[in-house]
Amino acid sequence: MEKAVIALDLGTTGNRAIAFDKNGGIIHSSYREFPQIHPKPAWVEQNPYDILNTAVKVLNETIERCGSYEIVSLGITNQRETSVVWDKNNGKPVYNAIVWQCRRTAGTCEDLSEYRKLIKEKTGLFLDPYFSATKIKWVLDNVGGAKNLAEKRELVFGTVDTWVLWNLTGGSVHATDASNASRTLLYNINTLKYDEELLKIFGVEESMLPLVCDSNYNFGSTEKKITGKSIPVVGILGDQQSSLFAHSGFEKDVIKNTYGTGLFAMVETGNRICASDKLVATVAWKLDGEAHYALEGSIFTGGEIIRFIKDNLGIISSAAASSDAAKSVISSEGVYFVPALSGLGAPYWDPDARGLIIGLTGAANKNHIIRAALESLAYQTKDVVIEFENTLKSGFDLSKYKLRVDGKASENDFLLQFQSDILNMTVEKAGFTEMTAFGIAGLSAVSTGFWTDEMFRRFKKTEKIYNPQIGDNAGNASYAKWREAVLKSLKWA
Repeated sequence: MEKAVIALDLGTTGNRAIAFDKNGGIIHSSYREFPQIHPKPAWVEQNPYDILNTAVKVLNETIERCGSYEIVSLGITNQRETSVVWDKNNGKPVYNAIVWQCRRTAGTCEDLSEYRKLIKEKTGLFLDPYFSATKIKWVLDNVGGAKNLAEKRELVFGTVDTWVLWNLTGGSVHATDASNASRTLLYNINTLKYDEELLKIFGVEESMLPLVCDSNYNFGSTEKKITGKSIPVVGILGDQQSSLFAHSGFEKDVIKNTYGTGLFAMVETGNRICASDKLVATVAWKLDGEAHYALEGSIFTGGEIIRFIKDNLGIISSAAASSDAAKSVISSEGVYFVPALSGLGAPYWDPDARGLIIGLTGAANKNHIIRAALESLAYQTKDVVIEFENTLKSGFDLSKYKLRVDGKASENDFLLQFQSDILNMTVEKAGFTEMTAFGIAGLSAVSTGFWTDEMFRRFKKTEKIYNPQIGDNAGNASYAKWREAVLKSLKWA
């Protein structure tokens, strides 16, 4: 009987399941979007049942299309930091999922500002609304009866992987992996355990939190009544760590950047935690008891800005049209677009920053604005790459590195060429856009022996390579103006 492995990719705007065969080929892929909820400006929520139901649908559609294939394992990768709190007795959420983009807890972060240094040292993260702990605290403080249920040990929390795993296993498994736990502000990446002092700061009961396992752990099996077959869930990774695993595994001299809703640039640092006051230090993955770490620049608005100029400004008819529009002008005509729609993440970490378009003159038209919006993705990536260089110093020779990219916006030819130019480095576009799914499929398949390490690396393809076409001076001048524009957006709110 032929065999397959399935990746379940739980994304920010939709869920996808992809089945891979023994030769790395795709048997079937299924995708469904779900709604985003914006109850107030800068608040972002999702209905946990929308997340779950679309996940089950794409999974079952893919299982059905696999027909007689034996499904060796299911790997799960997920939007990180998004927080769900539910009653463990009846499985019902007490509130909507609070999404990683949501900024409602900015005030809470200010109230807890005396703990910023301690939190950074223990978690590698910033005290920022982005991460999970302040979202849990908000639910406990604002949802009627929630705190009382938590004190009775009847409430549980999970990021999206945990919520879906709980339901796929019929409520029998409440667990996550170290990469996701490291995004909660409650997990000490030095000790690889939940931290009592952090739990106290945020007022979270440890009984609420999922068991933290290795990333290649066998988390149990799906219930047959839910998925039609009982399938072992082997492997869980946060989406950006999964993408990093797909691009580099354990290769050196690789930076990966995912051009999704946000931008997420990462570089693996082995067993070394690298402290940075502008970047996140995080668990990349934990395999067979050994933790590997990464430096990450989390940028809140990436490909989302393309949707914004299409839907909110109406100046392009489709995302695909943005590349041609940008190429139709020879420059942005001095226009800069700072896409701080949800504040600014790395390396600025300012929840009060707001978006701006600056440099407009009578000579500017919509194509200059479109070009400036795309250029902003490349500038933000350069912001982070500079911090990689500053943090890793002697261990980081940028001239030896390549940038490997994926995500929907990586299909934009203008963007990737401009990215190569502004960084003055090689950019490699993955031959498979859904590298997040490929990463968790690889981890799951290698962990079960379905694929070997060598097979996994061989299946990875590069579609196109971009090399710099402008000199350093031109790139440095336009980047300097970008930094000036960013300064004007800070602390606006």
